[in-house]
Amino acid sequence: MNVNDKLKLLREQMLLRNIDAFIVPTGDPHQNEYLPEHYKTRAWISGFTGSAGTAVITMNYAGVWTDSRYFLQAEMQMADSEFELQKLVVQGAPEYADWLVNNLSAGKVVAFDAQVMPLGLVNLLQEKFENAGIKLVTDFEPFQTIWKSRPALSDEKIFELDVKYAGLSRKAKLDRIYNEVKRLGAKYYLVTALDDIAWLLNLRGRDIECNPVFLSYVLFGPEKVYLFVNKDKLAADLIATLESENVRIKPYHAINSFVAEINPDDAILISPASVSYGLFKSIASNHIIRGDSPIMHAKSIKNEVEQRNIRHAMVKDGRALTHFFMWLENALNSGETPTEYQLAGKLIEFRSMQEGYYGESFDAIIGYNGNGAIIHYKPEKETSAQVKPRGVLLVDSGGQYSDGTTDITRTIALSEVSDEIKDHYTRVLKGHIAVAAITFPKGTRGIQLDTLARQFLWEKEITYNHGTGHGVGFFLNVHEPPQGITNGLGERGVTVILPGSLTSNEPGYYKKDSHGIRTENLVLCHEVEGNPDFLYFETVTVFPIDKALIDTSIMRPDEIKWLNDYHQMVFEKLSPGMSEEAQEWLRIKCAPLAEYA
Repeated sequence: MNVNDKLKLLREQMLLRNIDAFIVPTGDPHQNEYLPEHYKTRAWISGFTGSAGTAVITMNYAGVWTDSRYFLQAEMQMADSEFELQKLVVQGAPEYADWLVNNLSAGKVVAFDAQVMPLGLVNLLQEKFENAGIKLVTDFEPFQTIWKSRPALSDEKIFELDVKYAGLSRKAKLDRIYNEVKRLGAKYYLVTALDDIAWLLNLRGRDIECNPVFLSYVLFGPEKVYLFVNKDKLAADLIATLESENVRIKPYHAINSFVAEINPDDAILISPASVSYGLFKSIASNHIIRGDSPIMHAKSIKNEVEQRNIRHAMVKDGRALTHFFMWLENALNSGETPTEYQLAGKLIEFRSMQEGYYGESFDAIIGYNGNGAIIHYKPEKETSAQVKPRGVLLVDSGGQYSDGTTDITRTIALSEVSDEIKDHYTRVLKGHIAVAAITFPKGTRGIQLDTLARQFLWEKEITYNHGTGHGVGFFLNVHEPPQGITNGLGERGVTVILPGSLTSNEPGYYKKDSHGIRTENLVLCHEVEGNPDFLYFETVTVFPIDKALIDTSIMRPDEIKWLNDYHQMVFEKLSPGMSEEAQEWLRIKCAPLAEYA
């Protein structure tokens, strides 16, 4: 079935319910960024597979609203269908709601599935549509009927993360969070974010590609903690261990009926960002406390054991990348022209040789020349470009290991390049160094640091349309709130950067049909020794930055020193135990910039 055939089936279902417009978000019952295959309804109906976007279908129109990271991808993937791209002005904003208000008359009906729509968003839509006289239907779920080959929910087994990696026992985490729940005046706490649950219980799973989480809910009660999960996914000894620690197992789909039986006089804490409107409507309590997830804040601060493990994971990842880029150079030198898709497979191959490897932390973004300008480009087997020994290549990838999550981007020269590309690359690098080297007072927010990364691009009146940094989990989601380094006024940008947080540092620049440039490392935040009122970043990613693309004429001495010091650290960490060939390769890549020039 092509996309237009799917739209025909959907509209037949809309007619049966007298629905004039249907909203299909990128969502599931837990508001995950990456979705289980079962919930990829927006991708299925529209053909657009980017990780962010909302489809809106009426009887005579179909559109997808997404942000600048996906404009080129969306245009290509929807070119042969009825769907049109609607370019978001503000990333994440529900601008489709205004379109609906402007294109539907009073009395028309808009529908969505409340089980996959976040509470906060529904509250906003209700206000907009009520003011316009538009009616809402919140229980329309046509995909069970029209998606005949819809994937089932995962039955993969759940496994424990040893405390030698996690640093804190399950009991310590449960006690800590329960004390916080009581401090907030709640008797119950409903946990709906899957990475929160995985962190809390020191468990991991395989229900979502790249994210080591499992479909579940947790409910803190007055005397017990309840885990709502498919019991068949738990080994008998793990069930016994959990129950010995006062965690009771309940069926995954029983959560709605369970919260419906809570005493209306008992207060319950929820996190609006991750609870669905459908689940919220099931809660019987008359005292609902809305607030940030206390687990989200606790897990964002990596303890000393986690920090130690993260450094170890970064070394393993750096060694895998060393083998990958050595292989790529040899392949190109011998006349091979591998595709971007094949390179993604090679990255997995080299990472899988590392101890404790679990999988990739996201689908690798490998963009050759102009494809590098597609910010979230994912090479497909049938359409990916052949990589040749000319131009530039952008490789953004990451691994999941039992001792940490990695995310790294390198842009490399495959031949001599233009002065323009060198200028762009060097300005991106200067911005990266400015963030990496800054010392800043406690209380600083991500939005204040973002300007540091963009300043050298602004000198040329150019910039990039994505954030400079995002939080990263510990063997968890590669994008982890609350903190971020961004130029937007969203929640991540205004969050204070705290000691112990792990954040990406990834400025870039993209010229359509020519090249994409991004340099990304992960940084741990620490207090300055002897002056705890100030903080600094420790760069923990260890892999060489390509010096062949640097225009040294616009580099300051302190920037060259930072790069040389970084490369000395990279060589000292990666070279021990590697082959003589790999050590020599690293020695060249890590040579001081002055010698290189």
